[in-house]
Amino acid sequence: MSISLTIIIIALTVITSMMAFNNPVMKGSALFYPHAISARGEWYRFLTSGFIHADWMHLLVNMYVLYIFGDILEHYLLPLYFHQKTRLVYLAIYLGGMIVSDIPSYFKHRHDSLYRALGASGAVSSIVFAGILINPWQGGIGLLFLPGITLPPVVFGGLYLLYSAIMARRQSDNVNHDAHFYGALFGLILPGILQPEIFTSFFYQIMNRL
Repeated sequence: MSISLTIIIIALTVITSMMAFNNPVMKGSALFYPHAISARGEWYRFLTSGFIHADWMHLLVNMYVLYIFGDILEHYLLPLYFHQKTRLVYLAIYLGGMIVSDIPSYFKHRHDSLYRALGASGAVSSIVFAGILINPWQGGIGLLFLPGITLPPVVFGGLYLLYSAIMARRQSDNVNHDAHFYGALFGLILPGILQPEIFTSFFYQIMNRL
């Protein structure tokens, strides 16, 4: 039995994040830095920035969410449609989400020499929303600020997208809400492009509940 990709990604991310915690040079060279990408062609930052984090809380939250939702997506949901190609599709969702989620921020901040970002939130959002696309109703997603309250995945997803869009427009905190929003959209779209039957099933499940 092959090792879970979710576990491999978590292990790699924890190791690289811990190394960057104690190595400012490494952290600086891996950050998502649109100005450096534009001026010096450091395109690798679209990927490296997703494997480092600001602090332990940032790292633990992202990896906990990835562990919960990534395991379900990898072992139960994607195999329903992709079979032997599941691992390849999983990687495409995660790494693709990591890159695509930062593209809007790149164009927004490429002339801003002060803007920097890091973390796997965009990629993790892609994983979560790929799961919502395949399984919009079953189970529930809890809210950290309302213990004991769970929402159907598709309801949580709608609220998450709305919140991320509003906060991205406000730019009132130090969180890259654009990455959350566009990572989520990527996760909603890619699986259905690769297997259109997923879109059909999603809309059928939604309409069946209305």
